[in-house]
Amino acid sequence: MAADGLITMRSSNGPKDTMNRLEANVKANGMTVFARIDHAAGAAQVGLALRPTELLIFGNPRGGTLLMQSAQTAGIDLPLKALVWQDESGTTWLSYNDAGWLAERHGLGQDAERPISAIAAALSAVANAATSP
Repeated sequence: MAADGLITMRSSNGPKDTMNRLEANVKANGMTVFARIDHAAGAAQVGLALRPTELLIFGNPRGGTLLMQSAQTAGIDLPLKALVWQDESGTTWLSYNDAGWLAERHGLGQDAERPISAIAAALSAVANAATSP
């Protein structure tokens, strides 16, 4: 599933397990976790219901800085984010921004090709590890 630069993949695991695995894999790959936001918990605090929905904000300043040096507007999309969510049928999904879409969105030139490729590979690796059985 890909729409408007968003890559969405089905998880073989429940929402909590998928997020825990994602966070562990992000850290194991040398990236920094900046925040983990539980949107469902926030909704519950104001008396509203929301199916499991958690956001992980993470990245590597080395790669992100290179992108922002090319186009500072990339900072609106950095650090990277991944959303783990559960649909109405109980299926768990993981969504994240496609690195190529980020490059296109911010008009990043050839000097950003190497970091964009590295980011794409890292995102794919941690997402696959989080969603696999």
